[in-house]
This record gives sequence, structure tokens and C-alpha cells, in this order.
Amino acid sequence: MTAGEDSGPILIWGAGAVGGTIGAYLARAGHPVVLVDVVAEHVASINERGLTIEGPIEEFTQRIPSFTPDRLQGCYRRILLCVKAQHTAVAAAAMRPFLAEDGYVVSAQNGLNERVIADIVGRERTIGAFVNFGADHVGPGRVLYGGRGAVVLGEIDGRMTPRLVALQKTLLDFEPGTITTDNIWGYLWGKLAYGALLFATALTNDSIADALALPQYLALYRALGVEILRVAAENVRPSGFNGFHPAAFHAGADPAATQRSMDEVVAHNRKSAKSHSGIWRDLAVRKRKTEVDAQIAIIAEIAATHGLKTPLVDRLVRLVHEIEDGKRPMDRSNLDTLAEAMH
Repeated sequence: MTAGEDSGPILIWGAGAVGGTIGAYLARAGHPVVLVDVVAEHVASINERGLTIEGPIEEFTQRIPSFTPDRLQGCYRRILLCVKAQHTAVAAAAMRPFLAEDGYVVSAQNGLNERVIADIVGRERTIGAFVNFGADHVGPGRVLYGGRGAVVLGEIDGRMTPRLVALQKTLLDFEPGTITTDNIWGYLWGKLAYGALLFATALTNDSIADALALPQYLALYRALGVEILRVAAENVRPSGFNGFHPAAFHAGADPAATQRSMDEVVAHNRKSAKSHSGIWRDLAVRKRKTEVDAQIAIIAEIAATHGLKTPLVDRLVRLVHEIEDGKRPMDRSNLDTLAEAMH
């Protein structure tokens, strides 16, 4: 690492739930942070009153210079991309002029967005990240930080580099449990399987914990995890986190192990003030498109390249689209409709 590589402002592109939470903590710890967001009202509120973090962990307001993309200036060595998965390509292209030649972009998102980012800015300028903390953007200048969760960083080629060590040191000021890994793709695939369970819970109006605790749907959740991790096994070694154990979601796994993992996941989610997923919030509150195509439908596309079928993934994507389009209510019976694809 050259001198000063980890110096200069950290640019956070997307100042919503994830980006806003990380940015506020890092700025409060003394790191120079600049926020970018496409929502002008949110940016104006942060500049006028600061960014307020709410919730049971801590409550504070932090002043951070914030801009809409058209007002941003400068060149940055460290950029954290924190937008929804479906906006990755557009955001990466917009941020590229601001990325230093010796800089990097970190994908603090859900999905396999590192592949998209690498195509736009270059593999050597892309770092992977896995985040599982609970947060919601609840209004202009306001973010709910509802519960701690795993934060994992990794080079996409598996190397352990000085810049990765420096990045971890920085993010320890947000999440003290931040770790590095040589298997970031394993964590990302693990999150895809867990994320599919969250999409399933968002078909209902139940909280994450309540929906995942329903015993009549344990076989469904298990089958969904098995289907996705079978695809993952063609590519990587999936890794677990916060109670989700990939080994419990293989076709030959002991059902009791699946139950124990689900119990741990439920317990983890009951500790969070964020009771429902961001997916549910997109559907029920914001009435907008979810990340289902960029995060879940892509699993079926990858599966097809290996000659694998994904009936549960296909059905899940269809059901989410029907809710997005106003053709299906959010109801627990949707889990029964999803379960029909098991047969």
C-alpha cells in the first residue's frame, strides 16, 4: 500500500439505511466522510440539520457534507457503494469519474453486485463486502439502526491485501466485529440463501422472526435454502453468519440441524428493532420495486448455466412481482402458494 492510500475522504454513494448508518458512525469517529444520494430532500435535510441515527443501539445526529450526484466534486480513493442492487450499474457508472486510478469501490449491498461493479470500474478496483445489520431509511435525514449484524470484507480474488487490512481497521469504528475473509463469495452466496428466506417472509405481513418461526413452513424454508445452496456449490463454498448455517440447508442435512439454525436466525432477528425486512418495507410502505430481479432472479440465471432448475426461486420471483404490480395481497397464504413449487 502506498503512503496515503487510506487517506482522504471516504465517499459513500447511497446515504440510505446502510450507507447512512456506516457514514454517520465513521464521521463521528473522526473519519472524513462525504455522502452522495439521489434524493434531494434527504441530502438537503442532512446538510441543514445533520444525519440522525435512531433506535435502541444509539441515538445521535452527525454533520456530514452531502451532495446529489450532479453537485459532487473531487476524486476519491475509497468509495462505498450502498444503493439497492437494481441500481448498481447506473450508480457505478455515475461514480466512476470520481474514483481515483489507485482507488477502489466497496459493494456494501445485497446480491452479487461485485460482478457488475468490476465490469464498470475494473476487478482490481473492486472489493467485496457482506453486511447483515438491520437499518431502515425512515425519512429525510433520518435512519433507524435497529440491530447489529455481521460485516465481512474481502478481495474478490481472495487475496489478503494491505488495503483490505486498512479498510477493516476503518470499519471497526462502525462495527467492532468487522472481519476480513479470503472467501467473500461464500458469504455473498450465504446471504443470497438467507435473503431468499427474507423475500419469503415479505410475502406476508408477519415480522421476519414471526414468519420464520412458523413450524408449518419449516420444510419450505429448508427446501428454498437447499435449492439456492445447490447452485452456490457449483461456484463457491458458502459461509454462515448470525445463526444461518449453510450446512443445515443441504439435501442430506439432519432436519434437526435445520431447525436449530432457524431457531438461531429467529433469535437474532428478535433482538433487532427492525422487525420487518427492507423488502417488506418496499412492498408495504414505499410501494416500489424490490431487489428481487437483481438479487434473487439472478440465481435462476446462474443455475441454468449449470443445468440446474430452481422452481422455488422462480415461484418466489413471480409472487414478489405480483405483489409489486398490485395483483396479489401480502398474506401468509402466499407461503402456501410458494410451497406448491416444492412438488
